[in-house]
Amino acid sequence: MSKTVALDTAAGPIGGFYDPRFEGVLQAFHDNFTQREEVGASVALTLDGKRLVDLWGGRRPDGQAWGQDTVCTVFSSTKGAMALCAHLLCERGLLDLDAPVTRYWREFGAGGKEFARVSMALDHTLGVPHLREPPKAGGFWDYDYMVERVAEEPAFWEPGTRQGYHGITMAWTVGELVHRAARRRLGRYFDEELARPLDLEFWIGLPATIEQRVSPMIPATPDNPWLATKFMQTALNVAGSPTNLFMRDFAQFDVNTRACHAAEVGSANGIANARGLAGLYAPFANGGSLNGRQFVGRDTLTRMSRVAAATGEDATLMIPVRFASGFMKSMDNRRIPNCVNSSALLSEAAFGHIGAGGSIGFADPACKLSFGYAMNRMGTGVLLNERGQSLVDAAYLALGYRSSAGGAWTL
Repeated sequence: MSKTVALDTAAGPIGGFYDPRFEGVLQAFHDNFTQREEVGASVALTLDGKRLVDLWGGRRPDGQAWGQDTVCTVFSSTKGAMALCAHLLCERGLLDLDAPVTRYWREFGAGGKEFARVSMALDHTLGVPHLREPPKAGGFWDYDYMVERVAEEPAFWEPGTRQGYHGITMAWTVGELVHRAARRRLGRYFDEELARPLDLEFWIGLPATIEQRVSPMIPATPDNPWLATKFMQTALNVAGSPTNLFMRDFAQFDVNTRACHAAEVGSANGIANARGLAGLYAPFANGGSLNGRQFVGRDTLTRMSRVAAATGEDATLMIPVRFASGFMKSMDNRRIPNCVNSSALLSEAAFGHIGAGGSIGFADPACKLSFGYAMNRMGTGVLLNERGQSLVDAAYLALGYRSSAGGAWTL
């Protein structure tokens, strides 16, 4: 029997419900507001396809309470939604991860990218992590313009030979492959094939009618530990590096605008809440199906969840990373000096994606868990901060997992 939540905190009220076995998640969520400076947030999870935690709380920057229907930008957690679209197309025989990109997108085969494969667009080895020359004003919201720019961009490295996070350009590399394979743009395809069938509060290209529900985002405040990281030192001091270009573009990404919300940027501008993130991954935590609807088969699910590429130092993020085809895997960088908030401790079976500031959505097929967390106050680091990780930890502990000391949660 679920328990209803109605708590008051100095940050604002907490509402929702939870299954008693996940009381630790409620406690961690409460602690985020009372001890970790959470402003407004939501957390949700499903087990065996049933939603057992759905909590929300705090406030928007304008002082309004964060309600049950409040949503916010989840940044790169959108990449997981985009990757799921690609894998649906693979399942249906419309997209082949092993095929050259030029099979679907002839114009992409220029500037040293002639032999790039579709899989490389998903595992961040494609070689076009950024644009050397900045886009025009408002360019991020002009889909056709960005597709053309990415196709023309010379490769930073021979595709497949190096891994570097494609922080923003992935919107148009993977997004255009989805467009050409599906003959529908990504935002529409996601809405018709995932969001509506799963009844998700999740949009890639937000309708104007939802705009009033969106909480603005609060940027992270740089502190000395964050500024001392290799990522920040490279971003600030190595002009033209992938890290520097990533920060240049992120600084121009006007997230709290209607233009951003309405655009289709599959790498960075999805609008959702925790319920939407957890619901998105629920079928993929349960063998590829939910409520009698099959989304992918076992073979596709296996390919989605296994490590596709890993490196000791990502060319953009400047940390060791592990990626499945379009998804992040558990990453443990806690012991690396000057590397704050740059880990994501899941189980080895789990796959999903983190968004800038600390949002996350993932599936864990081993324990049939799907999980989502979204918040409006961004944290430092490139992966999870203590707020999100504490919620993930509490979920795994509730399921009987013993430890994450080895770099992933284990029973």
